[in-house]
Amino acid sequence: MHPDLIKLENKFNRSILTKVDDPCLQGVELWIKRDDLLHPIISGNKWRKLKYILNHALSLNCKRIISMGGAYSNHLHALAFIGHELGLETVGLIRGERQSTPTLTDLQRAGMQLNFVSREKYRTLRQYKSWQALPGLTPTDYWLPEGGAVALALTGVAELVAEIDQAYDIICLPCGTGTTLAGVIQAVPETIEVWGFAALKGAGFLTRDIEQLLPAPRDNWRLSQAYHFGGFARGKPELTAFIKQFRGANAIPLEPVYTGKMLYGLYDLIEQGRFKPGQRIIAIHTGGLQGNRGFD
Repeated sequence: MHPDLIKLENKFNRSILTKVDDPCLQGVELWIKRDDLLHPIISGNKWRKLKYILNHALSLNCKRIISMGGAYSNHLHALAFIGHELGLETVGLIRGERQSTPTLTDLQRAGMQLNFVSREKYRTLRQYKSWQALPGLTPTDYWLPEGGAVALALTGVAELVAEIDQAYDIICLPCGTGTTLAGVIQAVPETIEVWGFAALKGAGFLTRDIEQLLPAPRDNWRLSQAYHFGGFARGKPELTAFIKQFRGANAIPLEPVYTGKMLYGLYDLIEQGRFKPGQRIIAIHTGGLQGNRGFD
């Protein structure tokens, strides 16, 4: 591991397990893996995915990291801050027309160059998968696909799983690009059931993407597409009410893009009797709380 990455990680907090006590759980034992506590900016699965990608970039003596995301991207938010800490230039290709959001302001303050691209061009960027694939790169540039969706990200996600120091039956997490879900599937024993909760509408394509990231087929996982609440970064009053109630009862902040949807879906499935009393579920809080500013 590059010494600068070790130095940065040594500043992080512990990602603890917190038990949720709620009669609505009907005897199911629920624990939250608090990856949101890792760092106030580089929280959750963003660091997990970026860690070994950036180690690869540094090993190649790359000087500039170019990536893509939306106007509230947690991925770009973390990348910009890490780039500033490591002395790397960063470029964000932002989906849509030029605009101003709290997230984009943070990116610029961290030194990231912002280039706004049309939605059509943004879709074409998704075809470039490897670090050298983007046309026009210089020898010291490193291309990072949307959300850090490359195989190297799975190594960092595996460390998240290795930190869980108690037995469990099921592990759940929200799903955007499917990269974190693939890392968890690969890292857990095949006896563990893995549930991903898609944050976007029409997420059937993620099954293919996840299978492509996995080095070998696994049949111990499933992707729920029932709790997107109208689409990515969209919500409904019942989701807002759930997030508010959950925070009040458990002192755990959520956001409505990823973890809020996952926990809403999990509670709904428990109410339906999908899980048995006595089963222990680990739900991963993937951070990204800065995204709450898009819903103020």
